[in-house]
Amino acid sequence: MIIENSILIIITISVIVVIAPFVAKITKLPTTVIEILFGSIAAYYSFLETNFIFSLVAEVGFFYLMFLAGAEVDLRMLLKLDKKVTKYASFYILSLYLLSLIFTFMFGLHKIFIVIMPLISVGLILALFKEYGKDTDWLNFAMTIGILGELVSIVVLTFTGATLEYGVGVELYKIIILLILFLAILVFLYRILKVVFWWYPELKLFLMPHHDKDEKDIRLSMALFFIMIVIMEYLHLEIAFGAFIAGIFIATFFEHKAELPHKLSTFGFGFFIPIFFIQIGSTFDLANLTNKELVIDAVKITFFMILIRIISSLVFRKILGTRNAILLALSHSMPLTLLIAVASIAYKAGTITDLYYSFILASLFEVIISMISIKIIMSRKKTI
Repeated sequence: MIIENSILIIITISVIVVIAPFVAKITKLPTTVIEILFGSIAAYYSFLETNFIFSLVAEVGFFYLMFLAGAEVDLRMLLKLDKKVTKYASFYILSLYLLSLIFTFMFGLHKIFIVIMPLISVGLILALFKEYGKDTDWLNFAMTIGILGELVSIVVLTFTGATLEYGVGVELYKIIILLILFLAILVFLYRILKVVFWWYPELKLFLMPHHDKDEKDIRLSMALFFIMIVIMEYLHLEIAFGAFIAGIFIATFFEHKAELPHKLSTFGFGFFIPIFFIQIGSTFDLANLTNKELVIDAVKITFFMILIRIISSLVFRKILGTRNAILLALSHSMPLTLLIAVASIAYKAGTITDLYYSFILASLFEVIISMISIKIIMSRKKTI
């Protein structure tokens, strides 16, 4: 029976992985949304069930997604950011957290909203680049600010995970001290490696040659990815944060391999990552759609998350103009991965129950509403 279930799960996942891109193309929705929807439908009709291997591979898929997000972050470029841009970005991110704090207490929301509402993830901004091109000014700016926001969100995710697992006490303080020490060591290693690679630039080519039939770049990247997972597991720190750091290392020190992020992305989005989104979908019971209160909560979450971004984005009005500032806000209103990650952590810790399903549903609402809104605003520009 167990073998039969495993075979059914493998076949179901394979079918979803293959057909999801075609359905996404027809519906004009991101492939990730389709994968989540298909995962829910498959689970509803008992084609997908809880399975250790399925859950394990899905978890690796999430970590790999965080790794790819880090691979988009060149630390040297961030350190060279214009001070004016950094100042505006800081105001924007701070505003998101202040507004989430105000709204949470004003409307009597669950405290997890303070963490979830300001989350920023650049994952789906990459999908916008595919549609509108890398020459779109507001989108490039949104990516830069989004990277800074995602760095903050990943740190918040780490603290949230530790707090929910250990509570506020000695263990949490140990984790915080350990995290600070870990970051200090990373800064030290960054400075050391910067000097080493400056004196011996050929070392980069040795590790990752331009022309390589043995795919040394993929091998080294995957080795760093899994080594960082082991380190974070050993230190009892958030593994997603470690995967993100591993990605940053690749982007920062091996800039000569411009095609590497694309190669890593092709592998990830072709296998690991779809399984993660399918598994997330399988945890959402479609019967919940008949729960009026749950759907209303999802609508509220969507409304608040988009609203605080639009309000906060007005700090960029002088730089981008009102229209482009709103577009930036909408592009940041799709923190699909991190929203699901924080909701999953809170759900496993027993902090939230029905709200978990509202967050999953809200993550889909946000993507659909934001994508359609951006498309409408951009198309109006073309017709003017």
